[in-house]
Amino acid sequence: MSENSDLSRIRILDPATVNQIAAGEVVERPASVVKELVENAIDAGAGLITIDLTASKDAIMVIRVTDDGCGMSPADAGLAFAPHATSKIASIGDLNRLRTLGFRGEALATIAAVSRVTLVTKPRGSGAVIPGTRIVIEGGKVLTTAETGAPDGTSVLVEDLFFNTPARKKFQKSRNTELAHIHDILEGICLSYPGIAFHLSFNGTEQIVTDRTTHTLDTVARLFGSGVSRDLVPVEASLSFLSINGFISRPVLARKDRARMFVTVNQRFVSSPLINDAIKAGYGTLLPKDRFPVAFLNLTIDPMLVDVNVHPTKKQIRLSREKEITEMIRASVRNALLAHDLIPAAKPPEAGLAPVPGPSAAPFRSYDLSGVPAPAGVFESTHAGTVATDQRLRQTELPVGSGPAYLASSLLPEIVVIGEFGGIYILARTAGDDLLLIDQHAAHERILYEQVTGQTQETRPSQELISPVVLHRTPKEAAILRDLLPVLALEGFILEGFGGDAFVVRAVPVVLGRLEETTIIDEIISDLVSEEAAQTVSNRERIARIIACRGAIKAGTICTREQCQRIVDQLRRMKNPFTCPHGRPTMIRFTRKELDTMFKRV
Repeated sequence: MSENSDLSRIRILDPATVNQIAAGEVVERPASVVKELVENAIDAGAGLITIDLTASKDAIMVIRVTDDGCGMSPADAGLAFAPHATSKIASIGDLNRLRTLGFRGEALATIAAVSRVTLVTKPRGSGAVIPGTRIVIEGGKVLTTAETGAPDGTSVLVEDLFFNTPARKKFQKSRNTELAHIHDILEGICLSYPGIAFHLSFNGTEQIVTDRTTHTLDTVARLFGSGVSRDLVPVEASLSFLSINGFISRPVLARKDRARMFVTVNQRFVSSPLINDAIKAGYGTLLPKDRFPVAFLNLTIDPMLVDVNVHPTKKQIRLSREKEITEMIRASVRNALLAHDLIPAAKPPEAGLAPVPGPSAAPFRSYDLSGVPAPAGVFESTHAGTVATDQRLRQTELPVGSGPAYLASSLLPEIVVIGEFGGIYILARTAGDDLLLIDQHAAHERILYEQVTGQTQETRPSQELISPVVLHRTPKEAAILRDLLPVLALEGFILEGFGGDAFVVRAVPVVLGRLEETTIIDEIISDLVSEEAAQTVSNRERIARIIACRGAIKAGTICTREQCQRIVDQLRRMKNPFTCPHGRPTMIRFTRKELDTMFKRV
């Protein structure tokens, strides 16, 4: 072999390899295929777009997207699968004036490179003059092209995705996880185009159905229910280069995650942390830092200021004049909120929460405030809240079944409760004259967490609910929850499908005690399916933390002195009494010397 041949390392890749590499950038999963095909249908002027999914037990096998758009002539249909063939732009200058969702000309070519595709299309209004066209492609190779009878519009059938790229196919998630990603994409697109009707079916069952409407709230109600749409306030503002319209939630509708912050820019559903942060900033102190609003905002921005050519999936964007744009978003959100009454409506008292006579006990006062008595009823031991606290403390007093073996010797010193402050902090002292401030919720959360994690699989008893609770989830949340049903059952939650995206809860873990408020079940399930819950721990660990947090005595609960002492005594028997399951401290120590220094006694 010649010396030059030995030094030759650069080669030109063959077209098939190039297309598969491009497919890896554009087609990450089944949801990517749905997104690209639906966006093509929107650009084709469709009024109705139907997505049919067929799946085996393990994976989504077939995707069909059908529209009543403009369709394609035989010549255009043949070119549609050529790399970088597009009807959306003609020159580089058009990138600065984009009004369509697709423009790269990659979608059909890259999808066809890693699947088996059948295209059937016919130009709208062509009658019998132009026949329909049917093209079959496998792994990027055209197998057949023929005339066929077809309705106006286009239908694209995608089968055996990644059949020729087994490494990529191997890393696909479960069927329900992939379905959840499809729901996420379609929810955003439906909200971006309320004037188009969308129908999604999965194995023959309807999942999403929206109607053509001029009112975004109608689409919101169809996707998320009328309860969400009722708690929204309108947002509207404009500058010379920017207009904002849509809806944001009252603070009462806040969530633990950003999953329902939907933003479109020039009718393109986008993911923009910059814009999401601006929306959250508009709420100011109306929301805690760990809570996020529900938002459905449409931004119309001068196309010259928006770069959508950042990533092959086109979901990420880059903005010019971003400081002005984000300030406008923040101000418009703030002004919209201040223009409305944000006092949450009072809910009628739930059955079973009326005051229940309890054992006689002296009202708890940490010390005498100049002889002024505490407000009537706040510390009364017969108050329903105090009785509920007693029930929770009895539940964590002893292990359930063969629960955790509490430590014979404590890592904490003897602690004596001397007071309570604000329904949040327990004031206590040690024999060494240290002052302790104890977070009652964090402390009880740690106690409940160790009780849950200390149980083996055989000793996680359930308690059957007298009245089963029905939970209604969004299609996306339902898909995630179906995957979690087995592990939930192991932890004591018995849930069953109840038709559509509803579930019936028949039993819950015994450690939750007697449930007076069934809303805690909905809160636990919401936490579990939240995308914000980082998957850095096992599902069992996530469930244990959630049960502990939701089942523990809440901050703001007024406890008697005896109840505060019981919390402290239980905490002293824990393996790790120093932090809650999320790492927050359960207590802070002030030594006598530190206090003397603060008061300049030293």
